[in-house]
Amino acid sequence: MNIPFDLASSQEYFFHQVLTWAMLAQIAVIGLALFGVHRMTAAIHSWFSRQLVQHPAFLETEGEIPFLRVIEPLLALVFLWIATRTAHHFHWPREGLNAGLTIMIALVFVRLFNTQMKNRFLVRILTVYAWLWALLTIFHIIDPWNNYLRQIDFQLGKAEISLLNIYRAFFLSFFLYWMSKHLSTIWRFWLRTTSDLTPAAKLLLYRLGSIVLFSASGVFILHFLGIDLTIFALFGGALGLGLGFGLQKVFANMISGFLLLADKSIKPGDVIALKDTYGRINFLGSRYVSVLTRNGTEHLIPKESLVTGEVINWSYSQNLVRLQIPIGVAYGSDLEKVRQLLLDTTVDVKRVLQNPKPGCLLVGFGDNAVNLILQVWINDPQNGIGSVKSDLNWGIWQRFRANGIELPFPQRDLNIKSIPEIRIQTKGEEG
Repeated sequence: MNIPFDLASSQEYFFHQVLTWAMLAQIAVIGLALFGVHRMTAAIHSWFSRQLVQHPAFLETEGEIPFLRVIEPLLALVFLWIATRTAHHFHWPREGLNAGLTIMIALVFVRLFNTQMKNRFLVRILTVYAWLWALLTIFHIIDPWNNYLRQIDFQLGKAEISLLNIYRAFFLSFFLYWMSKHLSTIWRFWLRTTSDLTPAAKLLLYRLGSIVLFSASGVFILHFLGIDLTIFALFGGALGLGLGFGLQKVFANMISGFLLLADKSIKPGDVIALKDTYGRINFLGSRYVSVLTRNGTEHLIPKESLVTGEVINWSYSQNLVRLQIPIGVAYGSDLEKVRQLLLDTTVDVKRVLQNPKPGCLLVGFGDNAVNLILQVWINDPQNGIGSVKSDLNWGIWQRFRANGIELPFPQRDLNIKSIPEIRIQTKGEEG
């Protein structure tokens, strides 16, 4: 759209190039695209609003989704790009479509700057730059500058890269990074709200999706610059050999993470015991597992330890867990009464289940006591087991004292076979 600057030529250009049926058709296409995009955006916002009402926890953890602010100009950009490529293929006039496409590109970046950057001064500068670029591009005033940047180039292997490509790739990288990041968030949102998969499968799919998105963005940037990926083969081989030795533990933990998610042996929310660590899995990172203990401390355990070591998963297939409380009573105690008192104690502890029923076993006769074991069941190991045992021990102690049941303690008999003669002399005998 090369617009002349003298008055006569401008009038002729306006009547012969702008006020035409072809331009009217392009304006109609742009209007239909914007109308359709507006309706689609309203439907997308409505769907997200309904889902966030049903799943407020996602909004609390992730916050507002900035992608929703950019969805309308982004969809308009896609539709106008398709229309422009179609017009180019059939050799139809497309000056108006190109102008609309340029405006949408500028609007997308303006929205991105406003949603991603907190420095408002920098946002204003970039916003002015985006609209100025759109204006200069529409009227082809920026073409000499683009041609100048295109002439400054250098060789990278067989690829010839110009400063213009680098300049465009910079903004394209910013856009693709933002897209990959927020598409990953939307992908996780969809997995959490609409799919019926297990938490481990959701996390695995989310991580695989994120890797695919960011990898595809990197490959697209290299392709845009015209770089042949085969030139990285030798360099990648040498780098991979070095990283293999230097970062073998890191990669071992990453592969272990995928194995844990794939076989579902460890997943978020499980209650595990590993050596001296007992707690609930709070987060599965790429290298470590975060285990939140009952006292509030958070243990970061390498995933390799969970794959190669012995792990007790209290909630692997179910949450039903049996606890055993060892008890000893004196030999003179009424064992039937003791048994009933123990079973009565379990009724007062809220977390103890009555189905399966608690049990009391007589396990042996010790040196000082009759040994019994009280067995109870709980279905919430994520809340800890120490508090249940404490409540049971308190109840047993109170009932035994109220009913005269004696808790024995070790006793030893000392037998003295002979005592040597000891002469005790008083003070009066000295004289």
